[in-house]
Amino acid sequence: MDHIRNFCIIAHIDHGKSTLADRLLEYTNTIQITEGQMLDNMDLERERGITIKSHAIQMEYKHEGETYILNLIDTPGHVDFSYEVSRSIAACEGALLVVDATQGVQAQTISNLYMAIDHDLEIIPVINKIDMPNAMPEEVEDEIVELIGCDKDDIIRASGKTGEGVEDILSAVVERIPHPEGKKDKPLQALIFDSVFNSFRGIIAYFKIENGTIHKGDKVKFFNTGMEYVADEVGVLKMDMIPKNELSTGEVGYIISGIKDAKEVKVGDTITHTMCPCDKAIEGFQEVKPMVFAGVYPIDPSEYENLRASLEKLQLNDASLTFMPESSVALGFGFRCGFLGLLHMEIIQERLDREFNMDVITTVPNVSYFVYDKQGGKKEVHNPSGLPDATMIEHIEEPYIKASIITAADYIGPIMKLCLDKRGELVKQEYVSGNRVELVFMIPLGEIVIDFYDKLKSISKGYASFDYHIDCFRPSKLAKLDILLNGEPVDALSALTHQDNAVTLGRRMCEKLKDLIPRQQFDIAIQAAIGAKIVARETIKCVRKDVTAKCYGGDVSRKRKLLEKQKKGKKRMKQIGNVEVPQKAFLAVLKLD
Repeated sequence: MDHIRNFCIIAHIDHGKSTLADRLLEYTNTIQITEGQMLDNMDLERERGITIKSHAIQMEYKHEGETYILNLIDTPGHVDFSYEVSRSIAACEGALLVVDATQGVQAQTISNLYMAIDHDLEIIPVINKIDMPNAMPEEVEDEIVELIGCDKDDIIRASGKTGEGVEDILSAVVERIPHPEGKKDKPLQALIFDSVFNSFRGIIAYFKIENGTIHKGDKVKFFNTGMEYVADEVGVLKMDMIPKNELSTGEVGYIISGIKDAKEVKVGDTITHTMCPCDKAIEGFQEVKPMVFAGVYPIDPSEYENLRASLEKLQLNDASLTFMPESSVALGFGFRCGFLGLLHMEIIQERLDREFNMDVITTVPNVSYFVYDKQGGKKEVHNPSGLPDATMIEHIEEPYIKASIITAADYIGPIMKLCLDKRGELVKQEYVSGNRVELVFMIPLGEIVIDFYDKLKSISKGYASFDYHIDCFRPSKLAKLDILLNGEPVDALSALTHQDNAVTLGRRMCEKLKDLIPRQQFDIAIQAAIGAKIVARETIKCVRKDVTAKCYGGDVSRKRKLLEKQKKGKKRMKQIGNVEVPQKAFLAVLKLD
């Protein structure tokens, strides 16, 4: 056990974690690097150049004549995948904190660092990309020293591209990171930190052993679900899964026991032996709190059960996804899903399409509110259609987040304007170092859910970094905005918004829908309403045939008779005609600006 080191790589998005991981794998001769970012094995990760899943891999490294086993977990950097990072940290004793030499410390670097410090991990600071012409290693070193209070000599300068400093990193991992603590002779306790679904072998759970030993063929029990299985295969994770006869304390590996039902495996559960179980489960695993809710509906209603199965399999691989059944008048049966952010929602939608061939419609995302009625009751509402009647409501509370934005001083003006337009309040502003400023705002979560991150990136030319956490719920003046098509409300398009913005939002939604809904044989009235009051209206004119074309001359009553006949037909059509809202319309409402 003295020769095992478990560590993860944490950093802000795009600071070169996955490239550095490639160099470590190459240096220890674990695999041949044939292309960049070997651990990012999903097509989506390769296309977008981001890490979505954390990836565990084992390396062997010789140091001063002894062989050490290093278990590395490469983690995502985007704020929407911070739950992946928290799970990786729970399975490690140390972390490499990677900071880009050209960009310095950013918001996600700080939040991941705090997460690692909360778990008492040993932090090894690394400055990456020092081969870049615009690198500023001295300035970044000062920032790191100020952030974690280490000595300058503790900071390793490296380059994931050229491989410089990789040997120093590996030596530091062996020398500075403590080996796992635990007893081999105690009852088995292993923490599940991830799982995947394999259509041939069932569910494969990845775990780290805290105490005890597991052998192939052992009877094991999952502590929280109470289910019992036989360990058909156990082994370690290299680029492929390598079967072993036994794994002991401190090791990271996988177990296959032919589990078919996704509900039986919970990330954060503890594996123990059936014969002599451990007395308690491993603690320290936080429950995930979804920030953004959206309805996900199958385009073909008969696909409902398939969508449920697909979501369950996805949940195995991404424990931060939550879902529950719901129905909508416009879209039929579907699921109300909770996501950690908008990028997370986009990725889930894309994965449903690619991995499970599911065509889905996603409704406008929103957040959860607390509604207090006049009797003093309190109700949590995720969806505008779940709001009680306006006359029954005493007040509504909405979630506020504490947002930390780190940016160059040149962009303070536009960023402040953006946050204040989103009903934000400035809490503090301080200079981190030199030209860099940290701004802390209290902003309603509902305001940042839709397009805040994209706008922040564009006004700061990509130099602002953003991190947030839920802080509190506060009373707000909110209004429910309904969109009516021919007098019928479309519940999937209704939104909860602040009273001051409701009229302009309604007007903009009507104008947008006018462009997107195809013309029919009859006039379509698009209206935005707050309660019973219509605040905006657009009309899509009908497609009409020139019925008077065959009248050349003669009495005007002949023309009028034909036009009256057409008018009656249109009226009859309007009563039975239904308006199809295309998927583009749901998505366009998200990007109104």
